[in-house]
Amino acid sequence: MTLIVRSESPTTSRTTVWLEGRLDANTFTDLDEALRDITPMVDNEGTLVLDLSQLEYISSAGLRSLAQLRKQMNDRGARTLLLNPQPQVKKVFEIVKAVPVKEVFASITELDQYLDHIQRTVTGQH
Repeated sequence: MTLIVRSESPTTSRTTVWLEGRLDANTFTDLDEALRDITPMVDNEGTLVLDLSQLEYISSAGLRSLAQLRKQMNDRGARTLLLNPQPQVKKVFEIVKAVPVKEVFASITELDQYLDHIQRTVTGQH
């Protein structure tokens, strides 16, 4: 599956980006490229809203992209807000927040296998 990125900028103080599909090792560059065009439209101290209601899956590569985005926006005094994550994606965020993943998993492959298992469990796709 692919990643579809759509955006709307009603004002320069707020831009909304909708993510649809999978944010993983095969698609994170699509997000990074789209954001290169989108983030400059947000004022310093503005807000970038990422609507995740149609994001079905996220891997460690997707998490890294979001972390880099948050850092970039934070460095400009802007905020990045995540909105409407599906249950399986929300579970990944909860795990990453609660567990220092780089101290627990031996490799990115091991982490991605675990995140894949968790998301499949939440969606009932054993």
